[in-house]
Amino acid sequence: MSGKIYLYPVWVRLWHGLNAILIILLILSGVSMQYTDPANPFIRFDIAVKMHNISGIILSVNYIVFILGTFMTPNGKYYKIAMKGLTQRLIKQFTYYTFGIFKHEKPPFPISKDSKFNPLQQFTYVGAMFVLVPIVIITGWALLYPELVLTKIMGGSGLKFNDFIHVIIGFFVSFFMFVHIYFCTIGATFISNFRSMVTGFHESH
Repeated sequence: MSGKIYLYPVWVRLWHGLNAILIILLILSGVSMQYTDPANPFIRFDIAVKMHNISGIILSVNYIVFILGTFMTPNGKYYKIAMKGLTQRLIKQFTYYTFGIFKHEKPPFPISKDSKFNPLQQFTYVGAMFVLVPIVIITGWALLYPELVLTKIMGGSGLKFNDFIHVIIGFFVSFFMFVHIYFCTIGATFISNFRSMVTGFHESH
C-alpha cells in the first residue's frame, strides 16, 4: 500500500535545490580549471575562476542556513546517530542495497516521520555535511585568501597542501553527489524521490 509522508519543509527543499546547483557549478568549474587543456578549456579559465569563487561563497552562506535550520528545527533529529548496534544496522542496510533490493525485498528500515534516513544514509549524510563540506569550504576560503594559510606544513608548502586537501575532499563530495543521485532513483518510482524535493512529501512503496 502506497502512502505519503511530509518530510521536507520548504526551507529544506530550497536549501537542497540551491546546494545541488552550486555543487554542480563547482564541479564543472573545478574540473575545467584543474584538468582541461589550458589552450582549449571546457570553460574559459577566468570565467571558471569567477564561477568557482562565487559559487563557493554562496555555498558557504547556504551551509550556514543548513546548520541553523538543522539545529533550530526538528530536522536536527534525523542527524543524531545511535551508536548502539550501528555496525549491524549498516551491514543490514548494505546487504539490502547489494542483494535484497534486486530480489524486491522490503527495506529493512522503512522511512517514517521519525526516521527520514536509513542507517547507511544517515551515516554518509553526517559524514558529508559535518566533515567533508566544512573542510572543502574552509580550504576553499584559504585558497581565496592565501595569506591566511600557514607558509610551511610538515616542511612543505602550506598552500600546496591546502590545495591538495581541497581537491581531494572536493572529489569525495562529487562522488557522494553522484551516488546520492543514483540512490534517489531507488524509490516508489524512478522519479518519486526527486518529486519529493518539489512537493515535500516522501512517497513510500
